[in-house]
Amino acid sequence: MSSEQDFVRDHTAVASPPLVPEIRLHLATEVTPLWQATEATLQQTQLPPPYWAFAWAGGQALARHLLDHPKLIAGRRVLDFGAGSGIVAIAAAKAGANVTAAEPDRFAITAMMLNAALNDVEIAIETGDVLVGDETWDAILAGDMCYERPLADRLVAWLTARARGGVLVLLGDPGRAYLPTSGLQALARYRVPTPLDLEDREARETTVWQLTG
Repeated sequence: MSSEQDFVRDHTAVASPPLVPEIRLHLATEVTPLWQATEATLQQTQLPPPYWAFAWAGGQALARHLLDHPKLIAGRRVLDFGAGSGIVAIAAAKAGANVTAAEPDRFAITAMMLNAALNDVEIAIETGDVLVGDETWDAILAGDMCYERPLADRLVAWLTARARGGVLVLLGDPGRAYLPTSGLQALARYRVPTPLDLEDREARETTVWQLTG
């Protein structure tokens, strides 16, 4: 684990996302150098982008909403799906939830553990495929997860079934292509500053949705 910790520390700097100044994270400033360093370290090519090193708009909006409305999840068992940097999981823990973060990427897990320590919160980590499990949750959170069709289709079907069973399902999304077109209730909207290295604009209008099934 120490090698992953060294990698995260060497390629990021501690900073607070614009919309969530209460949270400190190990963040990178550019995608390409970190992506190349990750491939070189793992001696692999065509790896997915290092999502864990950035505070994406959907995650920032969802984290902001949880901090502003802690009663939504305080005292509840919460899953953060595709946790990445851990910004949503950390916000949920600060709001008083018992949080498990689902994340398979080993660098993301390392970054999340470092970020949790920075923010003095505890987060349980789940590395397996929760979409095939039968674990029960009071609430499920997903920030910026509807960017790719295969994942979004599978995830939304799983989330919809749980929403219909009474689970609180919250999505943070800045208008990704594969967000569901029905079964959503808007809870809040935020204008999130975004770097041009990640997005095609300097800010994105981002919505926190409740999936109603």
